[in-house]
Formats: sequence, C-alpha cells, structure tokens
Amino acid sequence: MSEPRLTHLDEAGHARMVDVGDKDTTRRVAVASAALVLRPDTARMLVEGRLPKGDAIATARIAGIMAAKRTPDLIPLCHVVSLSGVEVEVEVDVDAGRCRITATATAADRTGVEMEALVAASTTALTLYDMTKAVERGAVVEHVRLESKTGGVRGDWHRDGAA
Repeated sequence: MSEPRLTHLDEAGHARMVDVGDKDTTRRVAVASAALVLRPDTARMLVEGRLPKGDAIATARIAGIMAAKRTPDLIPLCHVVSLSGVEVEVEVDVDAGRCRITATATAADRTGVEMEALVAASTTALTLYDMTKAVERGAVVEHVRLESKTGGVRGDWHRDGAA
C-alpha cells in the first residue's frame, strides 16, 4: 500500500484543486459542532432575547447557513458544492453558560460537505460571540470539530462517542 499523500499538492509540492470529475455523485452529509462558553447571566439574556443587538440565536443561525453557502469563497481550494440543505441548531444551557451549535450540511455531489458544516458551525459561534460581546467580552468559542460524515469513496466516519 502506498504512503498517504496530501491531495491538494501536485508532484512539485504546489497547491492545486483536486480534480473530482471522475468521482461518482453520491449523497453527502456532514455534521459539525462548536460551543460558546459564557456567563450564566449572559446565557439567560441570550435565551430571553434581551441582548442589546436583538435576537442573537436567529441571527447566528442565518449567519451559519449563509457562511456554509460561501465556503469556497472563504477556504482556498474548496469546490463549489451544490448544497441541498444546511441546518443549524443552537442549544443553550443557561445554568452551565454554554451554547452548543450543531450544523448539518447535505448535498448530492462528487465531493464532501465537511468544510461547509465546519464553516457553518464556526460562523454561528462567532456570530453569537459578536451578538453577546456588548455584555460579555470574555466569552470563548471552543471545540469546533467534525462530528460525522457520510457518503463518498472513503465511506462513513463518526467521531468516537458521536451518534
């Protein structure tokens, strides 16, 4: 078996976009997550819609969806993917002062949607930070990560402990 190599580099080590033209179109789904940690009083204001900038959760959800659609503009060498859906969920545990963001990207295409899900989750978290910073500058975005992906030549992958 040959040694794994970075597919975004050519034989001379120069960056390139991978040619996916010969790959089959399959259903692709990726789930990514992120968290925003803040004080419980700020989390309560977030849930109750009492932040100075308004409904932060709705704004952040839309920002995440819009960002997923712009992934090839943000991440070099990403293909334009025909997204069929992007869902962003925000769950707030007021007592713990923790927002858990879950983003799911779906497409029927020749390449995966992991980056789209990751961009959606991270942008949602960053937007929540932006919307809460007027009352708390010390909030922390953490744990942006891929949870699972399905479809494609390499098959399904799930983070240990993820459903």
